[in-house]
Amino acid sequence: MKKTLASIHPLKSRATNDWSLYDNTPVGPNWDVLVCVVALLAIGAVMVFSATTAFAESPRFSVESTTYLVRHLSSIAFATVCALVVYRIPMSFWFRWSVPIGVLAVLVLVAVFIPGFGKSVNGARRWITLGFMNLQVSEMVKVAALIFTAAFTVKKQDYMHSFLSGFFPMAAVMMLLSFLLIQQPDLGATVVIAAEIMGILFLGGLSINIFLAVLVIVCTFVGWMIYATPWRLGRFLAYLDPWSEEYVLGQAYQLSHSLIAFGRGELFGVGLGGSVEKLNYLPEAHTDFIMAVIAEETGFVGVILVLFLFYWLIRRAFEIGRQSIKLERAFQGLLAQGVGLWFGVQVIINIGVASGAFPTKGLTLPFVSFGGSALLSGLVAVALLLRVDKENKILMRGGQV
Repeated sequence: MKKTLASIHPLKSRATNDWSLYDNTPVGPNWDVLVCVVALLAIGAVMVFSATTAFAESPRFSVESTTYLVRHLSSIAFATVCALVVYRIPMSFWFRWSVPIGVLAVLVLVAVFIPGFGKSVNGARRWITLGFMNLQVSEMVKVAALIFTAAFTVKKQDYMHSFLSGFFPMAAVMMLLSFLLIQQPDLGATVVIAAEIMGILFLGGLSINIFLAVLVIVCTFVGWMIYATPWRLGRFLAYLDPWSEEYVLGQAYQLSHSLIAFGRGELFGVGLGGSVEKLNYLPEAHTDFIMAVIAEETGFVGVILVLFLFYWLIRRAFEIGRQSIKLERAFQGLLAQGVGLWFGVQVIINIGVASGAFPTKGLTLPFVSFGGSALLSGLVAVALLLRVDKENKILMRGGQV
């Protein structure tokens, strides 16, 4: 393995068989990661219930006050079972099957356009019907992109500084995924997946010149997508001046009510269940804008708590990744750090949108927002992270994986 991956830390190589310092390392789960995820899931369940109780009084929804909570808890249960299955699979399996997983990701993106199989909601075709649930395919592509890109980077390590041999094949894949996602349309998922791929490639040794050039191209592409699409341009202009008469009741309606929620929360919030904005004023209060409800009901303190939990989870992901690289397990290390990149980018965008720092874009808050597909992909990613950590500990005790 190249120096960029294998010699970050002067940890002794496994070839020395001198692991006595780590003989007592437990092979249990990483409690830091588990506590952060469970805490976020618990906060999410409470806030989803709080944000959806008003739906029972609205003729638009015709549901019970606990309907969304039950669905949310069912999604958590299903995602947890899937995560437990993934946790038991060795990382070598994912490396070996990385190419078929990448191909499958492309196929499911195409599948949403097949009549009778793909499902359209509000003009967007982002879901496939599985009978017991509607699966948002872009969420599964986030996981597949992590696995495929980490494996590609390891296999092409000797060519990471070459545009044609190292970067171009992955660039072609990224362009294909972006094209299919834009057709849905789903610009938010496109940005997150592109950030995942570029981040892993950069951590794996991609030339800084190539990285910066692609960053400029991606930013230009996103700017062009905003300019070329009237409703996206309207959102951007509304973001620049959300309180103007032209936008406050139109494209800036969500943003203006989200900002009101943040303002009402002040330091300690108005109390659980006391949000006014969730009373059918703030659209998508239980999904994309759930942070606004958290801010209104728990205040600055609640927002800081959620941010700290995400910070600690992302930090542990990068630490687990660095530990894998020290053990000369580049694929596992890049995958773990890719999980941290994914969560970090999505959290920054979601909270940035809710607080008015970024233009309005539909992205859920991992583990907190309502949505079965997002919970499934997020918990599967955590299972992969925990599996990497488990194999690290086994190796440090002198075992085999």
